[in-house]
Amino acid sequence: MFPSLPRRLRAGATGAALTVTATLLSASAAQAAPEHPADYCAPAGCLDVLPPGQNGSATLVEILGHQVFGTRPRHSSSQLDMYDNLVHHYDGLTEERLDDFFLDATFGVDPDDVGRRYQPREDVTITRDADHGIPHVHGTTREGTMFGAGYAAAEDRLFLMDVLRRVGRGELTSFAGGAEGNRGLEQDLWRNAPYTEEDKQAQIDRVAASGERGARALADVDAYLEGVNAYIARADRNRSFPGEYVLTGHKDAVTNAGEIEPFTATDVVGIAAMVGGIFGGGGGGEVRAALALAGFQDRYGAEEGAELYAAWRTENDPEALVSVPGEFPYAGTPEDPVGEVLPDPGSVEPYDIVHDAHGSALDAGTAEEPAPPAATAPETEEEAPTVEELPREQRDELEQMVEEGDLSPAEGVFEDGVLPEGLTDPRGMSNALLVSGRHTESGNPVAVMGPQTGYFSPQLLMLQELRGPGIHARGASFAGVSFYVQMGRGVDYAWSATSAGQDVTDTFAVSLCETDGSEPTTSSRAYVDTSGTCVPFEELSVTNAWSPTVADGTPAGGYTLTSLRSEFGLVDSFATVGGEPVAFTTLRSTYMREVDSILGFQRFNDPDEITSAEAFTGASADIGYAFNWHYVDDEDIAFVNSGANPVRTEGTNPNLPIDPYSGAGWSGWDPDANGADYHPLEDHPQAVNPDYIVNWNNKPAHGYTSGWSTGPVHRGDLLDGRVSALIDDGHRFTTASLTRVMMEAGVADLRAQEVLPLLLEVIDTAPVEDPELAPVVEELRLWHEAGSLRREPFRDAGYYSYANAVRALDAWWPLLVRAQFEPELGEDLYTRLTRAVQIDESPSGSIGGGAPGSVNQGQPHRGSAFQYGWWSYAHKDLRSVLGQPVEGELGRTHCGGGDLEACRTVLLDTLAQAARTPAGEVYPGDEHCPVGDQLCADTVIHQAVGGIGMWPIAWQDRPTYQLVYQFSGGR
Repeated sequence: MFPSLPRRLRAGATGAALTVTATLLSASAAQAAPEHPADYCAPAGCLDVLPPGQNGSATLVEILGHQVFGTRPRHSSSQLDMYDNLVHHYDGLTEERLDDFFLDATFGVDPDDVGRRYQPREDVTITRDADHGIPHVHGTTREGTMFGAGYAAAEDRLFLMDVLRRVGRGELTSFAGGAEGNRGLEQDLWRNAPYTEEDKQAQIDRVAASGERGARALADVDAYLEGVNAYIARADRNRSFPGEYVLTGHKDAVTNAGEIEPFTATDVVGIAAMVGGIFGGGGGGEVRAALALAGFQDRYGAEEGAELYAAWRTENDPEALVSVPGEFPYAGTPEDPVGEVLPDPGSVEPYDIVHDAHGSALDAGTAEEPAPPAATAPETEEEAPTVEELPREQRDELEQMVEEGDLSPAEGVFEDGVLPEGLTDPRGMSNALLVSGRHTESGNPVAVMGPQTGYFSPQLLMLQELRGPGIHARGASFAGVSFYVQMGRGVDYAWSATSAGQDVTDTFAVSLCETDGSEPTTSSRAYVDTSGTCVPFEELSVTNAWSPTVADGTPAGGYTLTSLRSEFGLVDSFATVGGEPVAFTTLRSTYMREVDSILGFQRFNDPDEITSAEAFTGASADIGYAFNWHYVDDEDIAFVNSGANPVRTEGTNPNLPIDPYSGAGWSGWDPDANGADYHPLEDHPQAVNPDYIVNWNNKPAHGYTSGWSTGPVHRGDLLDGRVSALIDDGHRFTTASLTRVMMEAGVADLRAQEVLPLLLEVIDTAPVEDPELAPVVEELRLWHEAGSLRREPFRDAGYYSYANAVRALDAWWPLLVRAQFEPELGEDLYTRLTRAVQIDESPSGSIGGGAPGSVNQGQPHRGSAFQYGWWSYAHKDLRSVLGQPVEGELGRTHCGGGDLEACRTVLLDTLAQAARTPAGEVYPGDEHCPVGDQLCADTVIHQAVGGIGMWPIAWQDRPTYQLVYQFSGGR
């Protein structure tokens, strides 16, 4: 008989039912409280928040309850309003009010706040607080600590972990359905990080054999997976597993038939590859750069074209914001390059990894648009009821639905895909603000920092505290690799990361050949290896097939994904160079070395290892991914950049495709394991105890080569300008005042703050006589003077202050950029440059060319904004027109051909066009928002990676996981 409803519901915060807990251990043992650890937090000094909530798992009954009656599992959304409220109430924020918006991040759980304490095995105790259900894992052995970490992770994120490992295998559609978003995501991953199981195991074996820490890391992972799999077995027996397994056809709701596959160490490698590639990659794009260079030379001639290309490329713009002082040369274009390669015009053919498509994969078929849910969660600050809190008759209704197999309320929950297509595209994310004790009220440093990892329900990250032999840390970790805290705090220190994005990926032009000696073409599938032998590309293939399920009704279909691998990396495209066929391959320094960074994270969590800023800096050298690390303790702040930065041979230009047979490339390169000589720690940007540190994925230091459009305007200026001005005014920072700075910057429009003053300066060279346009100019001016904020005047106002000015700029910016630059550059070159760097990344807005969702338009509902765009180009060009000094000029003046009056005409004409654009065209609406709704278009929406959705929150460009730290003492 099907188990009764109470048995299937989880009565606690995040895991098994209380009846299950009782079977884990005797009641007396389960209630034994771990010793409360020493702590060094200053008052209001250890805080964090991670929306929407800790509990990211829901049984089938809980999913149906959510869809039918608007219920939510306890602790699934308990941090969402806390997080969102800050944007509405940061004015006048005091330390006493910080706990309205953040959780207490001191170690342990207050005895009065214990919600649940249990022991999944004898050497580990998990204590969850009553308010939010965060697991505090205390092991008496290291193995027990890791087992507990895995058990808690599976309780809170099992289905998400399964989704992530399927992405890592390139098997998402076979697991979650053939939705277009799922197809796009698994194809992105299989293009950039395809591995065989043998590849993954070889990486594990190499690190395990590297020494004591490597062997310990493998043992930690094994114990962690034991905990994960122990929970899977228990949840399967008790039918308390996530309901998404039923909705996707992997489990039967009535008979319990089907399997939740146990996790293996190679699954961890796949998840690490996905996470590291998204947030810790950098470089690539050299073919696009080569096409842009060719476009400049076609228009302006070889010599001037090369000079103009270099100006627009902004590798090391003298006006760019940097986080630390000093010069740290890396990855710049050499004066006398060796082995540079440019494709022949029109010859580049992208390689399509999709083969043998059938069914809905052929016609991009997707399911019909699902009906809206019968009920949605209340958009209030009050926690929604749980299923247990429903009236008896409603609980009976849910039980009857499950008994009869009526899952219709949950139909279509994954028909947009479980994760967004494009998730694996490298993006700059996260920010950090640190102020030394010289400028704080207490004399101890202050840090407000955290990663921006997107918004999902449940979140990709999860909170935890881990305490056992050789480990003591609290913070956030990515689901599925949470055996260590990846960002958070140790005993008397805290740390976080921002994506750095330095160039650790190069492109090679590999000669094609035919193994039978015949003439090669771009259709050839063999290449010349390092020994000069013609060998076939290795084919890395995965075959997927899908059928309609409750969660995703996409019609049946499938395909085979095949990546081509060479010694020189993965094939991205085919082309000719001087008439000879080549494959352009990309090689990332961390490819085949995804596991290596585990050693650095292990050290971050070890209190005996991290005893100072210098010790933390040294530990960062063991992390191969490209991150900027930020550190604070009671005396010091520090910044250090990590990454496996390959040493290039003399003359190698990493910013364009490389001829691998020319002697150019990586020094000491071993193609078998993709090892090379790497730049030592001292070559990486770093600093200890400057007056302050801010980073929002901006250039770490001068000399450290940056991406396109890294110039005088960067979203990091939103932080730097505010912090530096307060220091100049003699302000003494507190945790509250630095949080206010972060939050105000998080609702500022970069274009309005930094570029609009120059636009107005050009316009103000003569009176605006158009009676319809003059008020628009004045509204823009007033908005800028008021702070350039995209913010409601009060919570739930339903509109922005200066809403008309915001709409005018959203419509104006893309029209302005085209009119400012395309006449001089020409349509072809302008288009090529928009492919190298997008023109806009506002929170929303759909004017700018390209298909809906084009990167040259705003990106609604994402939160993160203003990282990539043409603001620096516009800023430099307008200053040139105005006759102001410009370091690192663009080479030619573009707006109005360099004539001030003509430029003013361009600005006014495009502004008039923008002002006439209906709100419905600027904000065309989507499945979340009505046409013309500006505020809704900006809102942040958590994408459901399961059956529990969340309500929208106000736009805010801030870390998803936010840390606020100040220590008043130390060991």
